[in-house]
Formats: sequence, structure tokens, C-alpha cells
Amino acid sequence: MTTPATALTGVVPPLLTPLTADGEIDLPSLERLVGHLLEGGVDGIFALGSSGEVAFWDDARRAAVLEAVTGTVAGQVPVIAGVIDMQTDRVIQHVRAAERFDLAGYVVTAPFYAITGPEEIDTHFREVAAVTERPIWAYDIPVCVHTKLPAPLLLRLGADGVITGVKDSSGDDVGFRRLAAGNRAAGSPMTLLTGHEVVVDGAYLAGADGSVPGLGNVDPAGYVRMHRAAQAGDWEQVRTEQDRLAQLFEIVFQPTGKVGPAAGVGAFKTALRELGIFSTNTMARPMSPIEGDAVGRIREILGQTGLLAASQGAGAHA
Repeated sequence: MTTPATALTGVVPPLLTPLTADGEIDLPSLERLVGHLLEGGVDGIFALGSSGEVAFWDDARRAAVLEAVTGTVAGQVPVIAGVIDMQTDRVIQHVRAAERFDLAGYVVTAPFYAITGPEEIDTHFREVAAVTERPIWAYDIPVCVHTKLPAPLLLRLGADGVITGVKDSSGDDVGFRRLAAGNRAAGSPMTLLTGHEVVVDGAYLAGADGSVPGLGNVDPAGYVRMHRAAQAGDWEQVRTEQDRLAQLFEIVFQPTGKVGPAAGVGAFKTALRELGIFSTNTMARPMSPIEGDAVGRIREILGQTGLLAASQGAGAHA
């Protein structure tokens, strides 16, 4: 069964992967981003997730990210890593390759490309968990893997100690509330983290233990303040923080002609470049960076939500 030592709660942003203009991993920018998150008070870091463009990285680049992140964090907060791939054997290979790093556990999606059902997904998680003593978090992201992880399956895996928690990026608020209710009824064997950036307040009310917000790369301190307010039962402060973060999230709607990560992650990278934390807003191929008028609109939103002035006042990194 899951023990309290494996629990991860609070704000755990899914780390972006900054790139140079040539498309290589930008280690100085990555170190600045990790510092930005730690200064914001985050409770953990999730490396090599969807926001980190993990689907585009070969094994060498995955290892380079984990080496840089764990080295920079140096044990200050837990680091969990995505071991995301299409089928079980490849996921197990990623787990074994990552064992040499100081990680608090691994994040696993359902297998994808080949169509799978509950039986195959259950086997997948059990076989991955069997090769490591480190905790496993289930990552529910049907927009990418085209399978929704059903609550009964997750509750069974949690009760059996196969998974320690769930990172829910399904956008299914009804499903999340049902999962949270079932988890409570089972004695809360899992910690539940929402990746739904603009309704984290609602997730807390439903029973979330924390958040994994991509927007938390841009404004980690805002999500941390909201989490602390939720812990204190200060729901007026929770709403105030969430409303401002929802306004900040408008950056993802500024690009035209872009969808998916090219718009969302692209907007986050552009914002971090404007804040002086990233050197470029380069995206993994074949995606192109955000340019033109959209950059000005993103910069304007950063100013409206108080981030640009704060960055300039603190002396932004060049």
C-alpha cells in the first residue's frame, strides 16, 4: 500500500524544456527556470511531461534533462519524471535508464497508438511498477493518448499499491470529482493532482491534493499562494488567485494558426522569454515558435497580471 513517505502534494509544475535557436537543450535557461520555480515556493517538479515536449526527445535528450534538473534541484524538492512511451517495454526501458538519477518516482500514461482497453492498461501499470521500487503516478491525459483512465481502474491500482497518485489532465471535472470521492471512500490511498490550470480552485473543493499546472512555469508563486490559501480555508483568496491566473492563461489564446503544444507550450515559452528566463521561445520540430503581434499581446497580458513589472523590478535575466 502507498505510504505517507511517497505522497506528493502541493504545486508540482510540469517543467518546460527550453531550447537554443538551433533546437538543442538550453541548459542555462533550464537552470534559470528551475531556480524560478524554487524561488516561487513549489513543492515538487515534474520533468519530461507533455509541457516538457517529452514526446519529441530521444533517450539522450531525456537523460540530459534529468541530469540538469536533478543537479540543479539538488534535493530541495522532489523531482518526478515522465517515462512516457507507446508501449510497456519502452516505458520500462525509460524507467531503468532513469534509475541513476535522484528521482521521487515516475509518471506513466496509458499505452498509446495501439488500441488498448482496461485489461491492457491495468497490465501496463502493474508491469511498469514491478520493475522499480520508486512510486508511480498515473497520468490521465486522453487528449494525447486517446484513452480516459476510468476511476474504477485507478482506484483498484491505488488500493493495490501499484500507483501512489494520479496527475489528472483529462479536463473531465465530473470524472475527477467521482475519482476524489472514491479515493476518500477507500481511505485516500492516492494523492490527486489536477493539471486543469484555470479550475484548480474547483479541483481543491472536489478533493485535489495539489496541482500540476503548465502555467505554473510562468507564475509558480501564484499557484503556490492559491494552494496555501486552500489549505487555510481562505476561499476568497483562492478565488482571487485563480481569477488572476485565468487572466494570465489568456496568453495561450493569442497565437493564430497554432494548435496544441505549438499554442499552449509555445505561449508559456514566449512568456518566459519575455520575462528574461528563457533565451528563446524555440519549439521542438516540426513546431514553430510564436512570432509577430501575438508576442506583443502576450507581453501585454504579463503586464496586466503583474508579472512583467515584477520581473523587470527584480532584474530579468538576459
